[in-house]
Amino acid sequence: MLIQQKIDSASMPVEVVNAGVSGETSSGLLDRLDWLLRGKFDVIVVETGANDGLRGIPTATLRTNLATIVDRIKAKRPDAAIVLVQMEALPNLGPKYASDFHALYGAIAREKGVRLLPFLLQDVAGRRELNQPDGMHPNYVGERMVAANVWRGLKPVLDSLDQQRQSR
Repeated sequence: MLIQQKIDSASMPVEVVNAGVSGETSSGLLDRLDWLLRGKFDVIVVETGANDGLRGIPTATLRTNLATIVDRIKAKRPDAAIVLVQMEALPNLGPKYASDFHALYGAIAREKGVRLLPFLLQDVAGRRELNQPDGMHPNYVGERMVAANVWRGLKPVLDSLDQQRQSR
C-alpha cells in the first residue's frame, strides 16, 4: 500500500489497514461500521461518498450517513483521530447537487470537530492521462498522486499522535 510505504519511509510505528470496499456507498459503510470498530486504531480515515454521488443519492442522505458514521466512531473510540476525506460529485447531476455535495463534507468536519482532507482525486480527476480507461479510477501515476494528496493531510495527524505518545 502506498500510504504504508510513506509511513515506513518516515519511520513511523504505524500500521495501515485498508478496510475499503470497492463500489461501497456511505450506507454500506454505515452497515458494516460496528464490525470495523471492533479493531484497534488511533487514527481512522473516512473516505466515502463517491459512489453515493455516482448513484445520485440525495445529499441529505449522505450528510446524515457521514454524521452518523463520525458520531459512532467517536462513541466507540473517543480518543481516535478522525480524518474525513473530501469527495466530489460529477457535474452530470447539476450544479446544485455538486455544490451541496461539496459543502456537506466541510460542514460535517466543522460540526463534528474532525480533520478534513482535500479532495481525494485532486489534480487527478478528469485527467485522461492519470486515469484508467474507465476515466474514473487512477492509473499507476494517478494512484501515486492520490497517495500524495492523502499523505499531505495525514502526516500532520500522525506527527501529532507520535508527539502525544512521546510525551507520555
